[in-house]
Amino acid sequence: MNQMTKPPAAAIKGEDHWTTKEGGVKLFMFEKVAGDPAKSIGTILFVHGSSMAGQPTFDLQVPGHPSGMDYFAGLGYDCWSVDMEGYGRSTKDRDNNAPISQGADDCYAAAQYIQKLRGARPLMVYGISSGALRAAMFAQRHPEMVARLALDAFVWTGEGSPTLTERRKKLPEFLTKNRRPMSKAFIHSVFDRDHPDTADRTVIEAFAEAVVALDDSVPTGTYVDMCSKLPVVDPEKITVPTIIMRGQHDGIASMEDLLAFFAKLPNPDKQFAVMPGISHASFQQKNYMVVYHILASFYGQPEPVYKG
Repeated sequence: MNQMTKPPAAAIKGEDHWTTKEGGVKLFMFEKVAGDPAKSIGTILFVHGSSMAGQPTFDLQVPGHPSGMDYFAGLGYDCWSVDMEGYGRSTKDRDNNAPISQGADDCYAAAQYIQKLRGARPLMVYGISSGALRAAMFAQRHPEMVARLALDAFVWTGEGSPTLTERRKKLPEFLTKNRRPMSKAFIHSVFDRDHPDTADRTVIEAFAEAVVALDDSVPTGTYVDMCSKLPVVDPEKITVPTIIMRGQHDGIASMEDLLAFFAKLPNPDKQFAVMPGISHASFQQKNYMVVYHILASFYGQPEPVYKG
């Protein structure tokens, strides 16, 4: 081969996986990787939010808009998503509303499976919205399993959040049942509530189709927690390198709330990124490449030589 010619990139492959946690609960996991996973530059666990499962969020297939899992697999990462209990293809029939703490347990079960299958190196973890709360709680409980933590569309105390102010109006209803209806109209409302036109309508429609193909209802637990139990994580106990990713137009948390959380993170290896033109569902936005770039830069950051 000519030395100036790069070998063709390995094809990205997707594979279904299942793991089981206490109580016989089955969790569906999806992996995407290019080539041999043993040769990947790192392993990423993607953690979804309150209203949609893992594959619609992180592996949405739209022409001209590479999915997050495809993009990071193309960079050389071994990429995983997991459906929390109550979502997607995971167990949905137990009598619970899948609160954030349970989601952190699901992250732990997924991480254990990944490390057993692919090796015991710590994971890169990305969580969005209530998935960021699940991911943060998982990192707080199991810091040895997390190499770098990304919290997107995160909220700490909820103070000053327009989205949660509106959501609390339906808290009495959420408290009466374990699941709430899911529809394409609801998915459209996620993109319209903060700043319309931050996402292409074709992407929104494809996202809505993918969500309702897996779920016609989703658990209420994260909504109950975010409306009535914040804060659920302690920044002073999150000791791993962390980035807070905040969409310019996202109404889930105030800037003041996030900066106060950021200030209390003890690890000096931390970043705060404001993403221009982004509202809540960042991987589906017109500016998704800004999101991917910020996340790839954080995950690819060299370890500091001097740590004094």
